[in-house]
Amino acid sequence: MERTERKKILNKVWQIGFPLALGVVILVWIYHDFDFQRVWQVLDGGMNYGWMLFSLVFGVIGHLFRGWRWNLTLAPLGEYPKLSDSVYAVFVSYAANLVIPRVGEISRCGILAKYDGVSFSKSLGTVVTERLIDTLCVVLITGVTLLLQSRVFSDFFAKTGTNIGFFTELFTSTNFYITLICILAVIVLLVYLLRHLTFFTKVRGILQNIWIGCLSLKHVKNLPLFLFYTVGIWACYFFQFYVTFFCFDFSADLGWMPALVMFVVGSIAVAVPTPNGAGPWHFAVITMMMMYGVNREDAGIFALLVHGIQTFLLILLGIYGLVALPLTNKKKKL
Repeated sequence: MERTERKKILNKVWQIGFPLALGVVILVWIYHDFDFQRVWQVLDGGMNYGWMLFSLVFGVIGHLFRGWRWNLTLAPLGEYPKLSDSVYAVFVSYAANLVIPRVGEISRCGILAKYDGVSFSKSLGTVVTERLIDTLCVVLITGVTLLLQSRVFSDFFAKTGTNIGFFTELFTSTNFYITLICILAVIVLLVYLLRHLTFFTKVRGILQNIWIGCLSLKHVKNLPLFLFYTVGIWACYFFQFYVTFFCFDFSADLGWMPALVMFVVGSIAVAVPTPNGAGPWHFAVITMMMMYGVNREDAGIFALLVHGIQTFLLILLGIYGLVALPLTNKKKKL
């Protein structure tokens, strides 16, 4: 019994400690010689707070679309949770991912099971489908962006030490090692998820329900609305990022195409299991922003403030969701 408890504790330490440590190591490497006095100067009159607040509106709307879309995929399974519960569950899930990456997908299914009696395994299947759709969206956006900005991506791969024509400098590039660490971290995450997914095979019928949940997309009644929400989610994510360009003098004139390139690279970087992509996201955005002529210090300020403020929004929404869920469902019972 004692060994089992010790194993559980070590597992929790690994789940929380590894992503956090990885993010901290990359951030320390990026900002080890950074002048943080500049950050305070930007905060004290060097940033347009109106544009920043406007960008956050898109972040909230994107989460609303995700919650509403989730209900569309649950309906064919005979599951009809309250719309507000689905949205609050999404809010909480993104905040939970800040503590343990990818645990949010599990937590939001648990929330609907608790408050609306939705089958956990079926809702998990819809979340798996959702993640597959998200991956497809990222691939499509990346493909279009690659065609439009192939030269910039070529320069980016060369600068990060991943261009096959640069073998002679490959192992002397610090950027290459950061890229390699991020790739290895993603592999570790996948192995961990696969190992723990076998747990479900021990529970009768769960895998079947997950598969049924995955197939729910085939039976969505209002497919145009589903597609609208899907496009809306990714449009909101992009505009949440793009609008932040107008917050700073050094990025205000870059335009939407550089924003799209950085958005794509950042979306890929957040696959690395760190809290909200902290570290890999900064590395990718800073490197790409420098490709467009922004100096390293300004790019570092942009990444630090934008990521920090957007992460703070996720925390606030998560707290709001946790508070609102029991209150709104208490009213329902009364």
